Amino acid sequence: MNDQKYITNLENIIKQMLCPLKNIPLGLVIEGISGKRIIPFNATNPKDKRLLSNLIKTANLVGVEINKLGIKRSRPNEVGNDIEPFVKRQLNKMGYKADTPKSKNGKKKSMGYPDIEFIDHDGRANYLECKTYNLENINSAQRSFYLSPSEEFKITTNAHHLIISYEIYVAGRKAKLNVYKCKSWKIVSAEKLNVDVKYEFNSDNDRMYKTELILAEGDILTKGRV
Repeated sequence: MNDQKYITNLENIIKQMLCPLKNIPLGLVIEGISGKRIIPFNATNPKDKRLLSNLIKTANLVGVEINKLGIKRSRPNEVGNDIEPFVKRQLNKMGYKADTPKSKNGKKKSMGYPDIEFIDHDGRANYLECKTYNLENINSAQRSFYLSPSEEFKITTNAHHLIISYEIYVAGRKAKLNVYKCKSWKIVSAEKLNVDVKYEFNSDNDRMYKTELILAEGDILTKGRV
């Protein structure tokens, strides 16, 4: 193969990589990464009906608690992280065993999907992701769900995958921060959620700051004040 043909083939491969994959079922992604299945939620199953009933109570009680205290943040996309401890605390009050999921090495891992793992009253494992939304963007194409493959992936068992999401609004200001409260909530079963894949290229400091790449550098502090 001549050099030009090789370069052309390589360019075509990269172009194909840059085309996002669309509408992949989350269940296939989870099973492909972890080997574990998303157990579908069955509205006619007595155990699932009981689980949903308790999650509805949890959602309401969490909303009331949030509105008593308010969540102080500068941006709305930061609020979801603050909702997680409210939800975890209330699940434990309901008699569930809720905690930060552990990866396959047995260590708790807070970053990444999902936020919470809990054992229900029937001894079944469930994963729960905490989200927020507002009515202005709920029907938009704004990205709101993220999942990144990892050697320390947090899915270690077959389980329901659920999402609890609160509609938030700015109820006031305190100092330089917004005070967020919630108007309503949604509980979503994620087994039929479709996701997209978008590739990215990245590097690190070790490679970016190699001597042969640096064109110039200087030390401001040793040059004195201007």
